[in-house]
This record gives sequence, C-alpha cells and structure tokens, in this order.
Amino acid sequence: MPKLLIAASGTGGHLFPALAVAQALPDWPIEWLGVPERLENQLVPQATYPLHRVRLSGLPGGLNGRTLKVLAELLVATWQVRRLLQSGGFDRVFTTGGYIAAPAILAARSLGIPVVLHESNALPGKVTRWLGRWCAVVALGFAAAQVHLPKLKTLVVGTPVRPDFQQILATAGNEIPHTAFVLLITGGSQGAVSLNRVVRACVPAWLERGWWVVHQTGDQDPECGKFSHPQYIERAFFPDMAAWMGRANLVIARAGAGTLSELTLLHKPAILIPYPWAAENHQQYNADIFARQGAAVVMPQADLTAAVLDTLLTELAAHPERLAQMGQAMSALAVPDSAQRVAGVLTQLQVKL
Repeated sequence: MPKLLIAASGTGGHLFPALAVAQALPDWPIEWLGVPERLENQLVPQATYPLHRVRLSGLPGGLNGRTLKVLAELLVATWQVRRLLQSGGFDRVFTTGGYIAAPAILAARSLGIPVVLHESNALPGKVTRWLGRWCAVVALGFAAAQVHLPKLKTLVVGTPVRPDFQQILATAGNEIPHTAFVLLITGGSQGAVSLNRVVRACVPAWLERGWWVVHQTGDQDPECGKFSHPQYIERAFFPDMAAWMGRANLVIARAGAGTLSELTLLHKPAILIPYPWAAENHQQYNADIFARQGAAVVMPQADLTAAVLDTLLTELAAHPERLAQMGQAMSALAVPDSAQRVAGVLTQLQVKL
C-alpha cells in the first residue's frame, strides 16, 4: 500500500480538504507535516496521522529584514522534510498549498517522489505558481484557475469537504423552532473581527424580528460571550458546523474556498464579504464566480456598514423565492465527490518520477 505524507497547515481552508482526502484513503499509511502552534495541532488526529513539525514562516510581502530569516527557515525545513521522506519510506506527497507546501515540494522533487498539489482558489497562490511545475498534478478547485497556470498539468476536481458536510448531523439546532428564519455568520476557522463588529450592531434588530442568529466568531474576538440572548447562539468555533449551516436559511461568510465548497454541498444562499487582505485579494476572485452564477450576493468590505448589511438582509429575507433560486445556483456548483477524485489521482500516480 502506498505511504503518503500530507503537508497541510495553518487554517481550516488548508486542513479540512486535506483531512477529507486522508479519510478517502482509509487503508493507506498516512502521516502529516505541519508547523508548531498552528491549527493542525488541534485538528489532526495524531493517533491516526502522526504529525511531524517543522518551523517555517510565510514569505514577507517584499524584501525586508525578515526575508533572509524566512529563506534560512525554508532551507532547514526542506532538509528536514527530505530526511523524513527518506527515513519514513514515503512514495507520495499531497499538499493543499500555503507555505508548508514549499519544503514538501522541494524535498520530494529532490528525491523523485511525486507530489499532488491542490489549489483551492480561483487565483492560484504564489507557491502554486512558483512550484507547481515540479508537481505531478496540480488539482484545482475552480476551472477559472487554469488560465493562470497555462503550462502546468492541471485537473479540475473541486475542493474536498470534511465528511460531516456530506452526512449532516441532526443534533445541532434542535432548540430552534422549525419555522424560524435562521441566519448563520462565519468568518472561517480564524474568525473575522471586523465582520463580527458590524454583525453585532445589527443583532438586536434581527432578534426583534424573531430571527435566530448563529455566529461563529473565531478565537481572536475579545467581544465573544459579552452579549446573551436565547435566540443568539455565539461560539468561537462550531465543530458541528455542518449541522448549523444545514439549518440556516442564509449565510454571511468570507469567501475562502473551503467555506464556499461547504455552502455548495448544503445548497445555502449566501452574502459573501471577501477578506480584502487575503493574499493577492484571492477571495474576491472566488466570490465573483458565485456572484456570476447567482448563488451569492457579494459585498466589499469597504462598503460594509450595519445599515447596508441590515437593508440587504431585510430585502433577501422578504423574498424566500430568491433565496431558493440562490440555493439552487449554489447546488449547481457543488462537487460532492471531490475528495474521492483527489484520492483517485493519488492512487494512479507512478511511484517515482
């Protein structure tokens, strides 16, 4: 049976697709490559997927005093990963991008071990553009990314989603009346403090209308827990997000590829507020695809105020037929077997390049 090293680190957008692929290969020996003190240390079940850590930072936006330090870290990390690949007898590498992908790709390339790189965003990241040529396959979440990678071997597979979004749990949201209008707000695994601030200014009015509000704040929001109401369910993180999202009538979210894939599987209409400081504004490219399909309304962060958001929500809530049409459009973008597609690519790879 092939032995696989997965390099995925940092955020749910990188980790959840990788975990979905790992679970689609239940018989394979799989180990994990991450970074100390990042989210993988909590999310990756280390009894199942032994976790190896290297110290590594993201490249700064331009040349500055940190550049040499980061490059030195990259060289050391690449050497460490190379030793791991050799001693561990790995013959395939899978990565979901981000800076942890760089040493994984470089080390595997030096040993002739094939790499599958998954790029979830419509605008490929720097690692994909720079190092994708040294991968056996670059698997894409969006066909729109192909135009940015004209010389690479690419395959559109969608973005894998954690299995509980395929099998929605029925345990969450039981306290919410069946007829209630439910609004879910999520800024992704890390939260979105600026979005949370605007949402909290609107919550009292929404509650007065009888709406229920489910709010994932992230763990960086100091205001979390300071407001209480029976119809306002606020947590830093929902491990059972699939069930809560499944109950929602409308979702307000950033436009990370992982969240978008979850929305497609659950057919949920959305208001997307792309994170404007994401690398190269890639969330805007993601959101534009959904806006063009009529699956979501896109609101720039610069335009986001409590009054504007409340007006938009009031209009959408008053037209359930429009929400239904948006949900149907969202469903048309779903790739429910994405994890199985990636697993198939890994299975069919030649053992050595």
